[in-house]
Amino acid sequence: MDFDTFFAKTPATLDEIKNRVACALERHPKCRDVQFDIVSMPRSHKGGNWTISLQSIAPDALWEASDIVADIQEAYELTVAA
Repeated sequence: MDFDTFFAKTPATLDEIKNRVACALERHPKCRDVQFDIVSMPRSHKGGNWTISLQSIAPDALWEASDIVADIQEAYELTVAA
């Protein structure tokens, strides 16, 4: 099995990532009121090129929202819209 292919990130535009994050946060009862912003970052040695800034988050939703964001960051790579 080719692990590089298996663990490769899916390319997505900024709008696609925003939609995925919004939908994922909306599905969790504690995270429905979380406001966020996606920030484009320079590429690092790990390949990450975007991050999410969580805003207006209730203390009891912090861990859940952080887990949701981490899962999405592991899965998607920001691409330039065509």
